[in-house]
Order: sequence, then structure tokens, then C-alpha cells
Amino acid sequence: MTPDPALPDVLGAELPLGTRFAGPLEGAIPGWGPGDAPDPVDLDTCVACGLCLPHCPTYRLTGEESASPRGRIAAMRAVSEGRAEIDDAFGEAMDLCLVCRACEDICPSHAPFGRMMEAARAQIEPRRGRWDRALRRAGLDFLLPNPKLLWLAAVVQPAVTWALPRRIRAIAPRPSERLRRLPRVTEPPAGVATRGTVALLRGCVQDRWFREVNRATIRVLARNGWRVEVPRDQRCCGALQAHNGRLDTARRLAARNVEAFAGVDHVIVNAAGCGAHMTTYGELTEGRELPVRDAIAFLDEEGFERPVRGLGPLRVAYHDACHALRAQLIHDEPRRVLATIPGLEVVEIANGDRCCGAAGLYALTEPELSGRLRDEKALAIHRTGAEALASANPGCTMQLHAGLRSLGDDVEIVHPIQLLDRAYHPEGTR
Repeated sequence: MTPDPALPDVLGAELPLGTRFAGPLEGAIPGWGPGDAPDPVDLDTCVACGLCLPHCPTYRLTGEESASPRGRIAAMRAVSEGRAEIDDAFGEAMDLCLVCRACEDICPSHAPFGRMMEAARAQIEPRRGRWDRALRRAGLDFLLPNPKLLWLAAVVQPAVTWALPRRIRAIAPRPSERLRRLPRVTEPPAGVATRGTVALLRGCVQDRWFREVNRATIRVLARNGWRVEVPRDQRCCGALQAHNGRLDTARRLAARNVEAFAGVDHVIVNAAGCGAHMTTYGELTEGRELPVRDAIAFLDEEGFERPVRGLGPLRVAYHDACHALRAQLIHDEPRRVLATIPGLEVVEIANGDRCCGAAGLYALTEPELSGRLRDEKALAIHRTGAEALASANPGCTMQLHAGLRSLGDDVEIVHPIQLLDRAYHPEGTR
């Protein structure tokens, strides 16, 4: 090791030539292609301390540095400084990430890892194979943002499910209420004072396959004094597009939704992944943000009518969706709301803060690791002995349904707001 003569003769000064701790590499020529790329300022927030490693699902399963947040940031930095190129190994390292953001939760430097990953994947997209690009473009740019195409997909699903790959069949839910639209406006019931106007994000997968959750959300909000609007010109939130390198589509959808939800007091979102993404709209629309609120956290913070009648003795396990727990820091709120329901016991899941492996498209693109995480979580849920599982994210719900079914466990999976709705309407008005 040759000491740098420019450094003073003090303890710790004998470092290899070229050693640096932060800041850009002088004279570096970035190896990124055109378009979005990780910001060097974001990359430099990582000090490679390694605190994120034990919290990263892919590092925990593989033990590979390249499968850790620190390793992925190092790979991004190498490309940013022109020391490496975007090759197959780089793409594999980025694709293997769940973007669960557990690393952000523990990072002392608050490195915006999710934002870096989205930009890195935007660089990978043009380099994918033609067939892969075509499938992603069809699903993310055309199907999910288009309500009519989604309606058609739901209509034909029962007839074509048998032809789908086994891993898709395992997680595919049944479409719900295909022909009944959500009401455009729902007023509070007679005798209940109006507290304000909120708008509901109906979502894409959430509305077409989990519409009963949207209906329960509307009923609960109205009962608690909120006038609920469902703007017709809203679109898919854009979360899946952003997470999978389609940032241009994500920007277009964000701009459309900013216009659709303009003027309301609060935008209520009942899907964790959608809510987490919509809080970043300002980054996609040059500062145009929306007053986004998670449905259950909103009720906890604004106040709600506590149910008088319960659901009978009911043991419920609560699943923390990563984008609620990590990105929105929602933990106690749903537990407090559920605890108000007479007869309902909320039980914790062992290692409940670990990702279930759903992660948007991850269950489809990385079935091996996704399956290991799914089975681990499903077994932990099964061991609680719960009769129901509360899950506030459609991707998690589909993933856990497949995992529990493989164990022969027929536990019912419901959104926590559905449990509150049932406590308000024990006669079964759903």
C-alpha cells in the first residue's frame, strides 16, 4: 500500500491512492444510457455501513453481496462513474430486488433506495429481449391504465385461466362484481353531519378483482361523516409501472390523477402499494402533489364511530404490507382500529415485518425466491391459529392466498376495513 504524500502524517492517513469516501469521481463519464438514471447525489447518501444487510430479504436468502442494497448501490455507482457497464449481471442484480424498502427503514443516511431502483430499472428496460419488452409494454402501458381493457380481461379470465402458467393460476383471484360501477358520489347517511369531502382511488387490480374492498371503504367513510367521491377520469396509480422501469408511463398516470383528484380534502387509498407510490407524485409531476391518506390510518387519525356489536369471538392475524410499514410508516393505526371491534382478537405473526414475496410483478418474474418468501410467511400465519387474516394490499392478498392454500389452510383473507364494515353491518350488507 503506497501512502498518499499529500495527506498529513497522522493515524489513518495511509490509505490507498484513489481512496475516497463521498462525492463524485473526478473525470468520470457515466455509463448510463438516455433517459432516467440514478442520481449521483442519491448514490452518495449510501456510506456502505451494511446495517441494511440483515433486513434485506434477498440477501438473507442468498447471502450474496450483489443481492443486498449495499451491493446494488455499489453496482449503480460503478456504472455512474464509468467503471462498469449495464450488462446481464447488472440487470439480474436489479431484477432480483423486491423493492420492499426494508433497507430504507433502517438506513442511518436515509438513502432513497426505492427511487434509485426505479431509475436503474428504467435503464434496464430498453435492453430486455423483444418478447419481454412487448409483454411488459402490453400489461403496464396499455392494460392496467385502461379501465375498459381491464374490464375485458376480467370478463374473459374464467375462460382462459386454465391456459395460464401454473404460478399465475396460483395467485389469480376471481373477478368481483364486473358489471356494477362504484357510485360517483356517496353522501353520509341521514342524521350524520358531513365532515368534508374525500375522493377514493378505485385502483386497477383493486377495483376489478377486489371491488368489495372499495365498497366497504365507501360505506365506512360515509358512516363516519365523509362525502365520498369516485372521480370517473382517474386511472391506475402507476406504482407497478414505476417499480418496473416504465417511468414515462408512471409520469403520465400521475399527471392524469393529479387533475382527476384536484380540489378534494383528502385522497383515500386502501391499497398499500398504491398509497406509497402516490405520496411520491411530487417527484414525477414537478411538485404537483396530492393529499394522499391511507384509509385505515385516516380513520385512526380523524376519528371514527366505534362498533357497538362485534363479530363474535374472532382471532385475526394482521399482515404488515411492506409499502405500508416501510414507506408509509403505518404500524399501530390498523391494530388500534381493529382493537375497537368487540370480540376481535388481533394476533401478531412471527417475523411479521418480513416481505411476503409478492412485490408487484415479482411473484411472476422471480418465482423461486418469491415462493420461498411466500411459504415462509404462510407458515408463520398458519401457526398463529388465526381464523382470518387482515391484509391491506391486493398483491399481498393474492400471494398469501396461494401460500396458505398450499398448506391446506382455508383462513379467510380480508381487508381490515372490511372487518370494520362487517361490525357496522352484522346483518351482512356487503
